[in-house]
Formats: sequence, structure tokens, C-alpha cells
Amino acid sequence: MATIKFKGNDIHTVGQLPKVGEQAPDFTLTKGDLSKATLADYKGSTVLLNIFPSIDTGTCAMSVRKFNEKAAELDGVKVLCVSRDLPFAQNRFCGAEGIDNVETLSDFATGDFGKAYGLTMEDGPLAHLHSRSVVVIDAEGKVKYTEQVPETVDEPDYDAALKAL
Repeated sequence: MATIKFKGNDIHTVGQLPKVGEQAPDFTLTKGDLSKATLADYKGSTVLLNIFPSIDTGTCAMSVRKFNEKAAELDGVKVLCVSRDLPFAQNRFCGAEGIDNVETLSDFATGDFGKAYGLTMEDGPLAHLHSRSVVVIDAEGKVKYTEQVPETVDEPDYDAALKAL
């Protein structure tokens, strides 16, 4: 279990992020067209997971915008933005914002992704949503970098995540 903050108050997650050097846990998430995506679908590419509570909050939306901007410059990297939002909400946001360099994936159906990656918040006002985190996975499926943002309302360290690529 990790302890993070939400507006200064302690929040606990169901576990810990995977460790650097470990094989990344597999996942099955829902795409915007309601088809499924698994980690194996991205084998051979470096994957940056931008994980957050909800695309409909200011900080979460900003992280999607910033990674979308940076992703345009990245070769061989897939940026996946993961939340428990419905795929329809993710599609609406990306369409309105002109987001087209990242892929949004939803963990709405089971929450298994958040549990496998140890980042589901188990208490507080955002219980059952994902804590703001970034995980970089290399082309062979090994974890290269992780960050669980200590204060949920803060943005991730974009530079550190991009440097890990």
C-alpha cells in the first residue's frame, strides 16, 4: 500500500507501482470504439502510461494535453492515457481538444488494471479511481520508470518521464 495525498489529506492505494526492471503486468483495457487493448498489442514499442483519476478534471486534462503535444515528437513510442472514465467521455474530450497523438484507454469495466498496477485509491473522495501515475515500459515489456505523484492535484514530472524513454 502506498500513501499519497488528495488536497493535503492522506489517501491509500491498494498496492505499489511495479518496480523498475520487473515485467510490466499485463492488462486488458477498453478503447474508444469499445474494442479491447492488451499490453501485448504494443509489444515492440516503448509505452508511456499516463494514468489519472478522471479526464474531466483540470490536472488530468492538462496531462493528456501535454503528453499529446510531446508524443508528436516521439518515434516508436505509444502514449496511453488510462483512467476509469467511460470511453465515451474520453472520446468526447479528445475530440473537443483535438487530441490525436495519444490513445485513451478505459479501466471502467473491472478496475483490474488499477489493482494490477497497485494504484487504485482505496479511500478518500476519489476511492476506486486511479492515482495519478506514470509508468514507462520498454519494447520487451519491462518497467523502465515509474512515478506515483505524491499529491493527486499536482501534475506528473513530464521531463523525467520523457527522459526515461
